[in-house]
Amino acid sequence: MARHPSHHTTRGSHAGRPGASLGLTIGLAVASLVLGGCGAQTATAPPSAPASRVRPQSTATVAITAPVPGAEVPAGMLHVRIRLTGGEIIPQTSTQLSPDKGHIHLILDGKVVSMAYGVEQDVEVTAGLHLLQTEFVATDHFPFNPRVISAVTFTVK
Repeated sequence: MARHPSHHTTRGSHAGRPGASLGLTIGLAVASLVLGGCGAQTATAPPSAPASRVRPQSTATVAITAPVPGAEVPAGMLHVRIRLTGGEIIPQTSTQLSPDKGHIHLILDGKVVSMAYGVEQDVEVTAGLHLLQTEFVATDHFPFNPRVISAVTFTVK
């Protein structure tokens, strides 16, 4: 798969990777602050993961397949498609963590807009440039370590 500056898939930090845009870097930093727990719907500091728990490492990868990087889409509902490889989406919330079981968080412009148990979702979008991220998180609603996250930028006309 060809890499595009507005598309990023990773299981860890992207620091030092060529082609990472400043906007994407800032967007990922904002999302890191937002995603501590599933209940957060606004950009607030996330609750801390339990100190007694070591975060599991997942071998899963996640990628946004639609919209494509740099796409121009109409305002209204955006159909988002995600590819999850090496992970299993399960609907149960649990503190019994498995490195490759969890669910999907969808983040638009730094705000969690969906916490889903599927790889296709519809979200409302308005005119402008947007950063869309998806993250595969553990069954306790907290991120894996390293994070399993992907991002694309797109424009709504």
